[in-house]
Amino acid sequence: MDLPVIDLDIFRTGARASPRVQDECRRAAEALIEFGALVLHDSRVAEEENDAFLDLLEAYFGQPAAILKQDERPALGYQVGVTLENTETPKCAVDEPCLDVIARLAPTERPLDIGGHHPDPKCRFFWRMAESPPYITAFPGLNAENVVPATDDAAIRDRWAPVMNQWGTAMKEAVAGVAEMAAVGLGLPAETFSNAGRYGPHLLAPTASDLDKYSDLNTILAGFHTDLNFLTIHGRSRFPGLHIWARNTGRRIAVAIPPGRHLLVQAGKQLEHLSGGLIKAGFHEVVVNEKTQAVVAAHKAAAPDRPVIRISSTFFWHLASDVDLAPLPALAEKTRQLRSAKAAQGLDEGADVIYPPMKVGQQVQK
Repeated sequence: MDLPVIDLDIFRTGARASPRVQDECRRAAEALIEFGALVLHDSRVAEEENDAFLDLLEAYFGQPAAILKQDERPALGYQVGVTLENTETPKCAVDEPCLDVIARLAPTERPLDIGGHHPDPKCRFFWRMAESPPYITAFPGLNAENVVPATDDAAIRDRWAPVMNQWGTAMKEAVAGVAEMAAVGLGLPAETFSNAGRYGPHLLAPTASDLDKYSDLNTILAGFHTDLNFLTIHGRSRFPGLHIWARNTGRRIAVAIPPGRHLLVQAGKQLEHLSGGLIKAGFHEVVVNEKTQAVVAAHKAAAPDRPVIRISSTFFWHLASDVDLAPLPALAEKTRQLRSAKAAQGLDEGADVIYPPMKVGQQVQK
């Protein structure tokens, strides 16, 4: 994918002041600045845990919609529980800055058409992986209790919390390590981001796309968008179709996470805001392409009785809702220097973006 591979083991096991650790942290920060994304190697991540997670979510989303609907919490903004298909609409469909990004891409590198207000045909489940804050949050709706599926299927219900928490913990520890590496690489104390995110409403957030229903070529499963959180981390899916846009290439990149304890990390809007635009949130989409269709055909031939559901293995790492969100002065200065250098090279990143101070919870609500 032409993305840098960052080794979290070097950071976890080495002395913080060692040249090797410092160099790997710089590489992590540079990857986020240049691409908005990186591939992470973490030896603690077990493929069998991801498989157990995918198996469970396939079984869950293979149930009738009437059963799944019991797990919806629209009054909480769908911040916990299930979100059924055709509920979420990509913000980029009506967002002028986002449409400007698309317009500046070469026609062959643009996302599939997201014009209008067409909702995504994917489902989603939000499972909070948060540490309760030792204070009363001003944003209780963003810190709600988890929803355990109401299904009568004991095999799903009884396995739900153990499997979700096991895989969620692995993802959370990995992405928190990236947050610390990025801070060091940016010249900040290692705990700058991890302390701000300690009580964040982190979410294990798998999506599910029914490829029996939505398998036509160029079907948009999740329209072109960025994530609103700080960092997003993805495990391997069983079906291809995820495209990302690296900041400085302008190319649509088909994601193929390497086997062997690797994960994909992308920057979100909270990191963009805190860095004053030094790091840009990464754009991505999920679509049905030729490779998706080939894997669907192979899946049906090998296991005709199993559901054909594309599960994303995704975790959203957030800053705490009550944290002040404003560009850090040291990073804002680096942003000005970077934009000046790009302008001198004739590279156009669009108009300056203003990042007004607010609480993280306000940013999520907006």
